[in-house]
Amino acid sequence: MFATVEELEARLSEPTDGVVATLSKLGGDILVLGVGGKMGPSLARMAKRALDAAGTRGRVIGVSRFSSKELQTSLQCHGVETIECDLLDERAMASLPDAPNVVFMAGMKFGASSQEPLTWAMNTHLPSVVCQRYSQGRIIAFSTGNVYGLVPLASGGSVETDPLQPVGEYAMSCVGRERMFEYFSARHGIPICILRINYASELRYGVLLDLAQKVWRGEPIDLAMGYFNTTWLTDANAFALQAFGQVSSPVSVLNITGAEIHSVRDVAEEFGRLLGKKPIFTGKSSDTALLNNAAKALRLFGASKITTPQMIEWIAGWVRSDGAILNKPTHFESRDGRF
Repeated sequence: MFATVEELEARLSEPTDGVVATLSKLGGDILVLGVGGKMGPSLARMAKRALDAAGTRGRVIGVSRFSSKELQTSLQCHGVETIECDLLDERAMASLPDAPNVVFMAGMKFGASSQEPLTWAMNTHLPSVVCQRYSQGRIIAFSTGNVYGLVPLASGGSVETDPLQPVGEYAMSCVGRERMFEYFSARHGIPICILRINYASELRYGVLLDLAQKVWRGEPIDLAMGYFNTTWLTDANAFALQAFGQVSSPVSVLNITGAEIHSVRDVAEEFGRLLGKKPIFTGKSSDTALLNNAAKALRLFGASKITTPQMIEWIAGWVRSDGAILNKPTHFESRDGRF
């Protein structure tokens, strides 16, 4: 169990041996675009710690609007250089430092259904700008499993070669994002790896926290989206950074999540047992859900280090002790693609 946020963040940013080995071979700086999101700070810190462990001189530079100055200061204190930048300002983008290694984490999801033009600008236009600015580098591009759409539980989850069937403006704009990376990778020969993630969890955010809070507060849990995947944030970050060893032109694609498919009902009932609460359920589980099959990434990088039962135990303890949270529900239960 974690006693403080600082202890949690230290664990979330701890590099694996695989990350250290991968980054030791890269050479040059790592630029993290959109570092201010939920995964960005721990990924940037992990990259810096891995470079230090490998004894390389490369810098890690985090770029964001930095609405939180506290986050910016924290990153700087941990050796991550920071640059304030509106990524949709092309002049500002042009002024960013050159870097041979780029992690693209920028994007828009929540509010996408009410701000469609901004959603498409962030998710589809911006990747084309980034590809033209960093056409001489290699790029890790974060995407989402939402591009697949709902699939039968019996399928075992979508694999990287499945056709994309996005539902809603957000998912469609994310397909647009991938198409831009594909186009410019082919046009300029940019080595790129696209990561389709769902979902990364930690104590302050994620599907597991959403369910734990509903159980704790006695709120009804809709079973319509009855199944999900998840993985511990440290593992997701480690896989993402190791994907630098998988970049190619044409682009490569990796699903990033845990190995198992989880039942919403079963997970909620386990939280109920740990929290001393009886879950309240509404609706009925569908035989389709938004599911990823990450077998390819797991073959490449090995099994996740933290299991879902361990996450559930940690999160139950965190909720019970009123630990800090990010107050950003995932809305994973949405079946109509509206966020």
